[in-house]
Amino acid sequence: MQQKIIILDFGSQTTQLIGRRVRELDTFCEILPYNKFPADDPSVIGVILSGSPYSVHDPQAFRVDLSQFVGRLPVLGICYGAQFISHSNGGKVERTNTREYGRANLQSFDATNPLFKGFEPNSQVWMSHGDTITAIPSDCHVIASTADVKYAAYASSQNPLWAVQFHPEVFHTTQGKQLLRNFVVDICGSRQEWSPASFVETTVAELKAQLGNDRVILGLSGGVDSSVCATLLNRAIGKNLTCIFVDHGMLRKNEFQKVMDAYQGLGLNVIGVDASEKFFADLKGVTDPEQKRKIIGRDFVEVFNAEAKKITDAKWLAQGTIYPDRIESLSITGMVIKSHHNVGGLPKEMHLQLCEPLKWLFKDEVRRVGYQLQMPERLIKRHPFPGPGLAVRILGDITPEKVRILQDADDIYIESMLQYVCEDGELLYDKIWQAGAVLLSTVRSVGVMGDERTYEHPVALRAVTSTDAMTADWAHLPYDFMAKVSNEIINKVRGVNRVCYDISSKPPSTIEWE
Repeated sequence: MQQKIIILDFGSQTTQLIGRRVRELDTFCEILPYNKFPADDPSVIGVILSGSPYSVHDPQAFRVDLSQFVGRLPVLGICYGAQFISHSNGGKVERTNTREYGRANLQSFDATNPLFKGFEPNSQVWMSHGDTITAIPSDCHVIASTADVKYAAYASSQNPLWAVQFHPEVFHTTQGKQLLRNFVVDICGSRQEWSPASFVETTVAELKAQLGNDRVILGLSGGVDSSVCATLLNRAIGKNLTCIFVDHGMLRKNEFQKVMDAYQGLGLNVIGVDASEKFFADLKGVTDPEQKRKIIGRDFVEVFNAEAKKITDAKWLAQGTIYPDRIESLSITGMVIKSHHNVGGLPKEMHLQLCEPLKWLFKDEVRRVGYQLQMPERLIKRHPFPGPGLAVRILGDITPEKVRILQDADDIYIESMLQYVCEDGELLYDKIWQAGAVLLSTVRSVGVMGDERTYEHPVALRAVTSTDAMTADWAHLPYDFMAKVSNEIINKVRGVNRVCYDISSKPPSTIEWE
């Protein structure tokens, strides 16, 4: 039985980072809403309570029945989690005049406590809270303090329970990974058996049990997520898998044929469907980004429904949905960052069940699984590309001509990146998490070409570095590369007379513009 850590999400922006840190310890974890603890799951070896945007005193604050796991399993409360545990058990949490935010140092800590094993004196931590704990439960004792926070960490004398008011999951807590290792491995007893190899073995077995001899349809995009998903399914059910690649007309230049060709060596049964006319018609005049995504999602399902009827015995629709897709589409606080057309279930009329074997993985984990499956490197290293395609990289309404302009500009950008060799010998493309061009079709820019005055569109180039797309920084591209790309786009792409570079990070921006 595979061990797991349960992370209860109280709405913190860094909950996913906790999950990543646990996975980096070769331990599987599930991030669940604060009120969805799986009480009867024998594979759970520990529980982590995340931070939250709320104060424990807010009427709308998220609350959980701690008796479900406190005393039964090792528990670690982080920030709000630590405050909620104290507040719920006779301690005291009070509002402070100033928000405790930023770097701090542990002026004292209990080196004999297993949570702080291996810690160095004056270790740096990261604080981010408006309330502070001023008294802890009677069965608890302080195990770490900073200059301003007496109860930076505390532990129970009766139960396997620890709590910290700082964030061990973030980079600025210099020994945060050590603290989480102490909890997950030493305290919870993780065997550290979760790996790409174990994921493949477990997932293939689960797919065989789940699907049996049923026929499955999979939507392929050419990206690493759907490619890995297809390869896993192919290993599990072979000929019972039928892959469908829908061309909605907003793919990259020549991508439809490139994608079809890429799967020939994988032994997949792939059907290509050109539905671009339908998508363009339904998107005509639509400018709102969320509306674009929803229309594309609806049409995507309709096209699949039509194809599913041709495969009369199909019972499942598989999708390469990964964890960041689900996080940005579904939130316990009710806020949706953006809709994904492959998230949120299927309409009843489709008559297919949903299969998402990658739904708990981050992008870099999907890539490691791809290497474990011995897939072609060109598929594994391919940059992420949004499901709605260039529709969300064109500001304003969508027309075939605007798509043509952006396809040409994007092709120059990406192909140049694939050919540019950096000083260390690595391709520039491989150093970038995601890159693409954006057409600012709602803006016109004055330019001069030869003796003529032009009034055409600017193109913005975007390139970011990241490990999981939850956060991203803008890539510092070489000046000579940008100069060459800008010159080539302006000279070769009809309809563009200006090239800009986006230097925004995520957060506060997103990777895509829409």
